Amino acid sequence: MEDQHRIFIEEALALAMQSVHSGGGPFGAVVVKDGVIVGRGMNRVTLAHDPTAHGEVMAIRDACARLGTFQLTGCTIYSSSEPCPMCAAAIYWARPSAIYYASPKSDAAAVGFDDTFIGVELAKDPSQRTIPMRQIVHEDAQAALQQWQSAKDRIDY
Repeated sequence: MEDQHRIFIEEALALAMQSVHSGGGPFGAVVVKDGVIVGRGMNRVTLAHDPTAHGEVMAIRDACARLGTFQLTGCTIYSSSEPCPMCAAAIYWARPSAIYYASPKSDAAAVGFDDTFIGVELAKDPSQRTIPMRQIVHEDAQAALQQWQSAKDRIDY
């Protein structure tokens, strides 16, 4: 099993290097199911003008599209670096069985990818955050939620 982990983490690291060479950020990831890579992703934030285009998110999108599902049950994610808060949240929503990563977040922080402030911000009251979040009370705010809850053909996630 250790050999397989090594092979897949090396693929994630190769994608990170490929991303750097193409002008992207130094992050890559793969999604594996039953010993086969079913999704690949590398950081495309600056290239795609998309702040959500992190390596793990791109790998999740690729795997879900290939597998025809929105959940990665039974899959494992291998990442070149410890996932940032956004990627960690996406990973939890995707529900893989495990994630393995090569570099700790302290290594990414040392080269300018320090996301510590995100956790600090999220711990604050929404109105006190650097980017304030304010609720707008509206009588229809619950309509879509209630409609979804009562839908007989809904797909829970």
